[in-house]
Amino acid sequence: MADKVDKKAATADRSDKADRADRVEKTDAEWRATLTPEQYEVLRQKGTERAFSGPLWNAHEDAAYLCAGCGAELFSSDAKFDSGTGWPSFTAPAAAGAVATETDASHGMMRTEVCCRRCGGHLGHLFDDGPAPTGQRYCINSASLRAAKPK
Repeated sequence: MADKVDKKAATADRSDKADRADRVEKTDAEWRATLTPEQYEVLRQKGTERAFSGPLWNAHEDAAYLCAGCGAELFSSDAKFDSGTGWPSFTAPAAAGAVATETDASHGMMRTEVCCRRCGGHLGHLFDDGPAPTGQRYCINSASLRAAKPK
C-alpha cells in the first residue's frame, strides 16, 4: 500500500515540476510591451470585451485557438459552437491541462473563471449551460485568443 502512495506522490511531484518548467512568467512591463492594450486589459487585468465586438466570436474556420499571451494551445474549432452570446464559446479545452479554473466572486456574482494554465492569463468564464457532449460553455474573450492553423 505504501508503494502505491509513494508512486502517486512521485507522479504528482513530476507533474508539478513539469508545470513549473513550462510556466510563462513576465513582469508587468514585459506583458505591457508584448500585448495590445485590449489584450493586456483582458489577460492581465481580468477585463471583458464587449459582446459581438471581438473578431473570433463568429469565426467558423478550422483553427487551433492559442493564448494571445503565451501561445499555448487552449481550444479547437472542433469544440467551438455558436452560443448566441457574442463571445467565442467552446464545449471543452483542447487538452485536459490546457486551462485552469478558479472561483470568481467579483461583480456580486459567483462564477468560474477560466485562465491559461501556462501564463495565468484571464480567458473568460465557464458555465454549465452548454450543448452536448459536455454541457459546458467556455465563454472566452476574443482578445485572449489567437487563431492558428490546426496542427
